[in-house]
Amino acid sequence: MSDLLNSIDDKYKALGHDSTVFLKGLLHSKPLDYWDYIQVDTLLTLQKPKTEFTDEYIFVVYHQITELLLALVKHEITQIVEAKEIDQAFIALKVGRINRYMDVMESSFTVMSQGMDYQQYNTFRLSLAPASGFQAVSFRLIELMCTDVINIVKPSERKKYSADSSPSEMLQDVYWKDAGMDRATGKKSLMLIRFEDKYLKQLEEHADAMKLKNLNHIILSLPEISDELKAALRRMDYVFNVKWPLAHLKTAEHYLLASGVKTASTGMSDWQKYLHPHYQRRIFFPTIWTNDEISNWGNFEVE
Repeated sequence: MSDLLNSIDDKYKALGHDSTVFLKGLLHSKPLDYWDYIQVDTLLTLQKPKTEFTDEYIFVVYHQITELLLALVKHEITQIVEAKEIDQAFIALKVGRINRYMDVMESSFTVMSQGMDYQQYNTFRLSLAPASGFQAVSFRLIELMCTDVINIVKPSERKKYSADSSPSEMLQDVYWKDAGMDRATGKKSLMLIRFEDKYLKQLEEHADAMKLKNLNHIILSLPEISDELKAALRRMDYVFNVKWPLAHLKTAEHYLLASGVKTASTGMSDWQKYLHPHYQRRIFFPTIWTNDEISNWGNFEVE
């Protein structure tokens, strides 16, 4: 016990504080309970369906779970891009964790595709316009931490940019803007306008900050990549940019095409072209894929 007390004393001396103050506080602290630590009571008040349809609750909870998983992904990537030294084993460990989170997200998407009543969904979703999963900024921030902006610019627009182009400039042609544009008029949808009003400045600042420290930049700086890290990166790229959007597409097809007539999404996006990876060809780490794999992006499997 004396060794433990000495260690505690040393810890707080290093912080310039008297350890007895913290020990006296511990004497009067209440026991910690699970419900308080996890904030269960607060957590279960955050579901606010807009209609009386029972399955809308499922829709809200599942999207909140997705946001929490994306927060875990961002937590791991932050540790990589903020590391003072490049350590391939450390990166592989973190990417492995990211892959587990993404596997949970992708495999659990049947909650959306099979877990809600068809008629209920197609009725309550009309009350959500112009809100759309497109507006999940967490995913946009993660993309900018993973790769150079040029890799998420629409393929048709990439030639107009050079190495001197700023990340914030290239953001004007990122693939996801297509989902918020009326192809006939060239005008932005209300969904995109509201998203950019809230987040565009943050995304531009984030893109500039990540220019020389994103994960792809780190990978390109390595003289060679270990087999372990390469396998982890390939899995990450594939799940993020192929399996995850295809899970979305399958669900959208179930609810928006099942009647035999293509139905508009709440955000009014051209969701079939926006969601299928073959059209966008967004790839976080192009150098770890062969030219043939890139040409067939979205049409092959990676285990």
